[in-house]
Amino acid sequence: MTKLSDLLAQKAALEKQIAATQREERQAAIAQVKAMMAEHGLTMADLSSKPKAKSGGGKVAAKYRNKATGETWSGRGLQPRWLKAALANGKKLADFAV
Repeated sequence: MTKLSDLLAQKAALEKQIAATQREERQAAIAQVKAMMAEHGLTMADLSSKPKAKSGGGKVAAKYRNKATGETWSGRGLQPRWLKAALANGKKLADFAV
């Protein structure tokens, strides 16, 4: 029967072996990446450059304004409470057009 101390010693030896193998594989991967970079003429700056963001998703101009409070709505998404209340009281959407 195997003793606990023997198993713990085996575990420690395996952990050292795992760490050494990880280091070796990492170094090999780094060397491979450097070789590919040299082959294709790439630099670290090429790897860190971010692609330009597409314009879009920005703010949209207001189409409707509450003259009493200055609140605005672009006409997209849910209607704001102030507009819903005004429409319920008989106002027209055109009354708030900018």
